[in-house]
Amino acid sequence: MTISRRNFIRNAVALGIGTIILPPALMADRAAFQTEEFDKALGFLFTDTPIVTSDKITLKAPDIAENGKVVEIEVKTDLPNVESITILSEKNPRPLVAQFNFKGKVRGWAKTRIKMGGTGNVIVVVKADGKLYKASRQIKVTIGGCGG
Repeated sequence: MTISRRNFIRNAVALGIGTIILPPALMADRAAFQTEEFDKALGFLFTDTPIVTSDKITLKAPDIAENGKVVEIEVKTDLPNVESITILSEKNPRPLVAQFNFKGKVRGWAKTRIKMGGTGNVIVVVKADGKLYKASRQIKVTIGGCGG
């Protein structure tokens, strides 16, 4: 496959402009992924919006993870119009683990494997209809995965 010089230059310019003019939301996401403090990560992602505990979020994870390098997490929610699912781990060197963004009117579901630095809470924040809901679960880690 060959690409014409004109298309190459057009794509390079578009990419350059796109990286220069990053939306503030992307900058907040970057800062949230890089911070080492749990509360700061939450602050970067969810400024001034109250987060309430919801029983409509199901967080499936093992009670005991034999190895913190691979901990399987599954999040399901019955909340309507899910916009995002965010997974954080309190004891990790960088607490923000993953964020899944959705478009349209969808039911939220995400399944992934995460690393955990040690025994601690995994917190899931679901944004639905502009409101924030959370669920959490403590997972005991016998062998640390993130520098533990």
